[in-house]
Amino acid sequence: MASDIATQIINIKKELPPYTSLVAVSKFHPDENILEAYHAGQRIFGENHVQEMTGKYERLPKDIEWHFIGHLQSNKIKYIVPFVALIQSIDSYKLLVEVDKQSAKVGRTINCLLQIHIAKEETKFGFSFEECREMLKADGWRNLKHIHLVGVMGMATNTNNNEQVANEFQSLKEFFDEIKKDFFSADDQFKEISMGMTQDYPIAISKGSTLVRIGTKIFGERDYTLKP
Repeated sequence: MASDIATQIINIKKELPPYTSLVAVSKFHPDENILEAYHAGQRIFGENHVQEMTGKYERLPKDIEWHFIGHLQSNKIKYIVPFVALIQSIDSYKLLVEVDKQSAKVGRTINCLLQIHIAKEETKFGFSFEECREMLKADGWRNLKHIHLVGVMGMATNTNNNEQVANEFQSLKEFFDEIKKDFFSADDQFKEISMGMTQDYPIAISKGSTLVRIGTKIFGERDYTLKP
């Protein structure tokens, strides 16, 4: 009999269109829960604390694809570049330069998403649309040989107003289309739009999300006493 975690993984994947992948957000959840999801076929997991993700990488199966989804401090990049599959939270050019520098040291090229601030909340990180346009126009990122920009990420406002959430996701999709055309038209790998979490992922899917980040619906409430 499938566990609750396995059942949720299976049910969520049934809801996803072929172009959308599930990122199981495993922060503050123990290894045994991650293994339950793993044995149900889940391979992509998202973490937002460097120390916690590094420990889990060391202990858990090596074919797991780890996505870093939280605010990333420059001085901690070196700990994740040896193994991270995707950094979803690039919110400044300075951070992009540091990822490139640290990735070069280990001989890897790291896939990255540009985090865009779409929510009506000051606590969330990310480029504004104009800041991101200016960064891309400046062209310095093209000289960074150990990063690969493959899309965008955004978080909607935490609200019960579904119309507002839909509008925020729509704005991110339109911005993706804009910069795809203007800066990445020749790059087939620039295709990811990471948006949608437990409370709003059906709306995100309807607006074109290719990566949904779901934690609570799979694993239940987090154990904040869990030590990395």
